[in-house]
Amino acid sequence: MRTAGRAADEQGVAVRPWTTSTWRRAAAVSVTVVCLWYAPIAMTELWSYARPGAPAPGEWLLGQLVSPRYVADALATRVAPYRHSLIPMIVHSVLGGLLMLLGPAQLLTAARRRVRLHRALGVLFAVTVYASMAGAGLYLARTAPEDAFSGTAFWIVLATILVGTVLSVTFGILAAVGGFPDLHQRWLLLCYGYLLTAPLLRIEWGALPAVLPGLPMTEINRVAIMHLGSLVVFGALLASRARDRRDTVEGLGRSWAPLPVTVGAHLAGAAALVWIVRALSLYGAAGLRLLAGYLIPYAVAYAVMALGARRAGRAGRPWAREEWRIQLVGLCLAPVLSAGAVAVLEHSLRLGRFTALTSGVAVGCGMTAFAATLVVSLRLMHAREVTRRALPAPPATPRATAPVA
Repeated sequence: MRTAGRAADEQGVAVRPWTTSTWRRAAAVSVTVVCLWYAPIAMTELWSYARPGAPAPGEWLLGQLVSPRYVADALATRVAPYRHSLIPMIVHSVLGGLLMLLGPAQLLTAARRRVRLHRALGVLFAVTVYASMAGAGLYLARTAPEDAFSGTAFWIVLATILVGTVLSVTFGILAAVGGFPDLHQRWLLLCYGYLLTAPLLRIEWGALPAVLPGLPMTEINRVAIMHLGSLVVFGALLASRARDRRDTVEGLGRSWAPLPVTVGAHLAGAAALVWIVRALSLYGAAGLRLLAGYLIPYAVAYAVMALGARRAGRAGRPWAREEWRIQLVGLCLAPVLSAGAVAVLEHSLRLGRFTALTSGVAVGCGMTAFAATLVVSLRLMHAREVTRRALPAPPATPRATAPVA
């Protein structure tokens, strides 16, 4: 049997490669493999801090990929901060490993339409997210930002991811209760995207030293946080678009991202992006590394979103075009938010210029993607309300009259 993508191609319809069954299957298998690989690593990652010499497969594997010295130097910087928050961090990491297993299970039960099992696992998933994030929150509350692994910028990024994870799973629950399964799906995919920053960071610990030899893990962290947020929310968007095959939505009406708004976002974003490039370039090789880590994934995400919006418009698919454009506006405004965050962090929290710059740039894409998903949610809720109001009122039931004596 031919796939939907091949059939559409033969009929002359524009093919969306991220919606074909082959692409969806490959993406699902890749995510599942990463989750299954990382689950035991997460569950055992902190054993060695509680009992020296305990099994630590993640440390062993990283030592084989890079060097034992690279791992030992990184571990030495985390002993003191973890010591006074060891139990909350163990809870966080063990439950984080469980979430790596629950995520693919939820995707599978949704795809197979196992409604009861999906709901039961969903309750377990939500409770586990809250408990795991509570452990991480206690660690952050007890740890001074400058004492965190890789310093204040990493602490700020961790706190931002924590808030985004908790809010996205909460909005996903509210969407399910409110009868919005499409929004429920979007918010839970975004939530899982935030959770996937953990295994993706470990992958970068092993991969980036080949590209940036000689850097300690603390510096590798700073490069990684410049794009991890944008990567995971971009992946969540691709997954949402792949699962939503509707060409239009009843009650859609006029676009919430018209041409003037899109153009304005592009101009503001371009100006802020130029400012970020100039600001990071002043810090030599360190600044240029961070800039490359930020700009390359940003450019890829922009190209895919712009192309998706253009193809959807040409194919006469207004809802797909609308979501792509809303997310594209959010991406364009990410540098603007980052520039504003740098000023706030530098003057209100009295952070150093480079730390404030790193922190502000690192959180921008993740925060605006969250805001764009919120706008998409409001857009769909508004369309439903417009449709409801357009329905004809039910005929009035005539009142029974008492018989005349």
